[in-house]
Amino acid sequence: MKNDLLTGKPVKSIVLFALPIMASSMLQYNYNLVDNIIVGRFVGTDALAAVGSVGAINSFIIGTALGLTSGFTIPVAQNFGAGNKEKMNKYAANSISLALFIGVIIVVLAHFLSKPLLRLIDTPENIIEMSSSYVNVLYYAVPIQMSLNNFNALSRAVGESKKPLYFLIVSVFVNLGLDLLFVGYFKWGVIGAAWATAIAQLCAAVLACLDIIKYNKHLSITLKDLKLDWRIAIRQLKLGIPISLQFTITSIGSMTLQTAVNGFGSNVIAGLTAAGRVEQLTNIPMSGLGVGTMTFVSQNYGAGHYDRIIKSVKKIFYLDIGVSIICSLILALIGPSVVTWFMSDYNTDIMFAAKHYLTAIAQCYSLVAVLFVFRNTLQGLGFTYANAIAGAGELFGRLAVALVLTPYLGFNAICYAGPVAWLLADIPLVIIYLHKQKNFKQLGQKI
Repeated sequence: MKNDLLTGKPVKSIVLFALPIMASSMLQYNYNLVDNIIVGRFVGTDALAAVGSVGAINSFIIGTALGLTSGFTIPVAQNFGAGNKEKMNKYAANSISLALFIGVIIVVLAHFLSKPLLRLIDTPENIIEMSSSYVNVLYYAVPIQMSLNNFNALSRAVGESKKPLYFLIVSVFVNLGLDLLFVGYFKWGVIGAAWATAIAQLCAAVLACLDIIKYNKHLSITLKDLKLDWRIAIRQLKLGIPISLQFTITSIGSMTLQTAVNGFGSNVIAGLTAAGRVEQLTNIPMSGLGVGTMTFVSQNYGAGHYDRIIKSVKKIFYLDIGVSIICSLILALIGPSVVTWFMSDYNTDIMFAAKHYLTAIAQCYSLVAVLFVFRNTLQGLGFTYANAIAGAGELFGRLAVALVLTPYLGFNAICYAGPVAWLLADIPLVIIYLHKQKNFKQLGQKI
């Protein structure tokens, strides 16, 4: 049954739309989870630390790239809601070409930056070569990842959230099989894990491409349409760049924080890597609801259903707070047990770091709910500059912890860096949304 975000019951429609997105995120999460578990068990603690140490840099480069595509498809959803098929198809076709074009540029730049960035964040010498080898293979897949993210965003923009899930199911099995083959059998170490991820993403991207170009009933894109139109591209870049800046800015903060983490040694890096994977898992429900809310808001904004947006965002906010409380309990009670999956032998130092981090995050997890609801709502409305402002808040929070508090509070400061960053991002997002809502109320009264 097709889920209708324009006329169905708002919260029910958003939740049903978000469920396949959550499942898709779970499968994407499995790329990293499987890589980390297999690397940690088959290769060792240093290898797990090597994979974890590139997380901030990976987010800086790949997150920046994927942030762009999130903005490219906002006009597609808005024009879908407005019923303007011609403009919708133009924006959709241009997003495909633009994502691939920028992806190729980024992959070239990334290979020049990776090693200097690893040294900049004081990556321990015993893992720097492994870290560099791992991340450089992943960068070959940046154009693939950008295209895959763009194809999936196009599907969701026109109200289809299940197909990306089907494609990812295929890629997860490919990733698992290749991980066991490359790392477990061929003993290629972290490079094998990286190649497994890249090939699996390519499989998903090919399937998603075929669906959008040939089989999607809402979109009609020909090869001629794929010629890059720079007038349209400029509008898409204006929407995508602030979202990309959000990833860039927050990643700079994460890299600065990683510098402080690296000073505590390989065991602590490995512990925080494992705990971070658990945190990512509990992020999935709120992230999925966030993407569902963004699509709902985009389509209804295009259709002029302003009052419907205001009422629904309020209800989704309460739902997200409830979800965050459940996730907090999971982090505190179940999280430490999940961390043991990453170790071949129990390591006291790794478990201490992981438990301490998970406890701190669990105490403040509702701040993440606020972040997802208002950031995605403003993004759906096309006010993507709010993403960059929130990113600046996160950057300031992490810089303050890494440069000011860590020398005095030690590892405790590292554990609370995330909550401080979330709080400083939430404040401007809520203020901007409440300001914009006043205009909605006026428009809603005219419906």
